Amino acid sequence: MILFKTTGPLQKQLEKLRTNGKRIGFVPTMGALHSGHLSLIECCKRRCDIAVCSIFVNPTQFNNKEDFEKYPVTIESDIFLLETNNTDILFLPAVNEVYTTGMQQLQHFELGYLENILEGKYRPGHFQGVCNVMYRLLNIIKPDKLFLGQKDYQQVLVLKTMMQPLYPKVKIILQETLREQDGLAMSSRNMRLNNAARKNAPAIFKALPHIKQNIAKNSFNELKEQAAEIIVNNGFDKIDYIEICDAKSLQAVPAFAQDKKLIVLAAAFINDVRLIDNLIL
Repeated sequence: MILFKTTGPLQKQLEKLRTNGKRIGFVPTMGALHSGHLSLIECCKRRCDIAVCSIFVNPTQFNNKEDFEKYPVTIESDIFLLETNNTDILFLPAVNEVYTTGMQQLQHFELGYLENILEGKYRPGHFQGVCNVMYRLLNIIKPDKLFLGQKDYQQVLVLKTMMQPLYPKVKIILQETLREQDGLAMSSRNMRLNNAARKNAPAIFKALPHIKQNIAKNSFNELKEQAAEIIVNNGFDKIDYIEICDAKSLQAVPAFAQDKKLIVLAAAFINDVRLIDNLIL
């Protein structure tokens, strides 16, 4: 694995590989790597010639400064995991390498209603921050394929919206959420859970199959109330949302319809750690 901290040498290496007909795959991360990230690397290796991973904790996507400061940083173990999983290139930039003109005047991306619902409603400015960093990383790396995880489902749709006019040739590959044995979605934030919270955290996922199993029997309001009860009764402090939406658009859906692909999405706090999850219905 070759590690680059600056843009110039990285781009020269990638251009050389492109000239030799190599297909470039890109896995963007914020570090604190786990098996979910490694599954993206594995998929990238299968579908591309070169697997590029970035580790960059992006300050512009945190609407809560304290959340940014608490984000786990495990660079040494991350590098070891990437090396032992055959990653070809790691991009490990400093903030001023990504935001070369500073963070005061950022681009504004037209994201439509996706920017202000669910995650966007509870984390204002979050998706503009995500798009700003991805805009810069995609300009630097210029991949053929971008590999993303389903856990951040809304973020994937946001990035599709941002990328469509700017990077129409970059194909997004969506990978299924990897879970711990007890069902909890793998996430870097799980490192911040104490023992009691970690034991109760899978309740956010257990609430979602309950909705799936009863989707045709109960009203959506009843299902969401039942799911909220499961989550709260397992030690969660606060629920931001539980919503049943059209899986293609994330528009809210009032009732079950056989011909419509649905998804349920949830966000809740336990031990001051905000967890998100989703399930295709």
